[in-house]
Amino acid sequence: MASRRIAQSSVNWAALAERVPQSQKPNLAAFKSMSDKYLRSVIVNPETPPKIDWAHYQKSVPIAGMVDKFQKAYEALQIPYPADTVTAQVEAQEKQVKEEISKFCKDSESRIADYASQIAALKALLPYDQMTMEDYRDAFPDQALDPINRPTFWPHSPEEQEIGAPNAEPHH
Repeated sequence: MASRRIAQSSVNWAALAERVPQSQKPNLAAFKSMSDKYLRSVIVNPETPPKIDWAHYQKSVPIAGMVDKFQKAYEALQIPYPADTVTAQVEAQEKQVKEEISKFCKDSESRIADYASQIAALKALLPYDQMTMEDYRDAFPDQALDPINRPTFWPHSPEEQEIGAPNAEPHH
């Protein structure tokens, strides 16, 4: 498996730093330092190893067959590139997260539509300073004073009730 040459970091460190909590900033700085150190070491070294002039060593080394033995061993050397075992997991996780994001967006759009209808209903009401008790009762029947079913206002203590309201205790 051929690896591609790393020329520069593909991480947007500024965008990542915006998302990291303040308490984790030192860890991010340490990780960025290690990543930059690794990137520098990769860039310093050539992409392919230098070619060995075997003919020169054939002439220079007096022991017969030693250079041929080293050349065969060098050319047979294969350094295995680690197998990719996590890309499928990452892609599955990415797919799952994208589905969750799209579901959240759809749910948010329905909530936005619901809130927009609530705002429109509130804007259609009379202003509170122009509203009568009957208008308030028509607009908010569950909160309006109902002397038959809910004869008192919150907090339902005698001191807080209107004087002369049914079932209200007299002031002492």
